[in-house]
Amino acid sequence: MRRTSSPGPRGVLEVDWPFFGELCRALALRVAREYEPEIVLGVAKAGVIPGVVIASILQCEFSSMAVTRRQAGEQPVLVSGPPSTIGGRRVLLVDETCDTGSTMRLALNEVRALRPAEVRTAVSFKTGEYAPDFHAFETENFIILPWDREIVQDGEIITRPDYASRL
Repeated sequence: MRRTSSPGPRGVLEVDWPFFGELCRALALRVAREYEPEIVLGVAKAGVIPGVVIASILQCEFSSMAVTRRQAGEQPVLVSGPPSTIGGRRVLLVDETCDTGSTMRLALNEVRALRPAEVRTAVSFKTGEYAPDFHAFETENFIILPWDREIVQDGEIITRPDYASRL
């Protein structure tokens, strides 16, 4: 699907655990056909979950780094960088979604500063113009991940308030 320039409402894609598993398997297979990473580096928080699964399927090492946005719409900031052990190695940088690419660009700059032998990027969902090396699924929809749908509030598990209006 191609994204149009109109700011109209986006649909919602609710991802369940079986679909998430299929996405990870598909992404691991796409990577394995073209690239043999020595280490998978997940971008926390959401990229760690597919990163661990993909590392397990590919039978390679896993590590993580953390990038966040203090508030929606702001530029991402580095919380904790990649481990120095990626130097000289083939790295697969994994995040859950990729829209503008600002998080991926920041993470890539940090990874490249440690001089890996090679680095490629992978995401479960390509949602915008930025093109990672590998992706499992392309959509313009707002994505609700199975681990993100509910939170604990006042000792109860509830639907995330910011998602409730979309469901």
